[in-house]
Amino acid sequence: MDDAKASRTVTITNHAGMHIRPISLVAKLANQFRAKVEVIKDNQRANAKSVLEMLSLGGRKGEEVLLEATGEDAEAAVDALARLFANKFHEDETDGPS
Repeated sequence: MDDAKASRTVTITNHAGMHIRPISLVAKLANQFRAKVEVIKDNQRANAKSVLEMLSLGGRKGEEVLLEATGEDAEAAVDALARLFANKFHEDETDGPS
């Protein structure tokens, strides 16, 4: 078992924060990796592959969260999720505000 670890602090930059749509995108992307992936906010951890756990964290625009992954593709998982946060969960590509 590979115990590679990766972590990165990211800022929530989309206007509406961490509501169901961006959380669903995070979970969908996290599930593409073998690594255990967690999102940490205010000392609370949530499995990034679980929409329900992620909903319990919440998150508003401007707040920071820590992405943490453990496993063989941990670095790739953190990189991909950090890009998703940086791209504001592609909200600029949707039809108007949520």
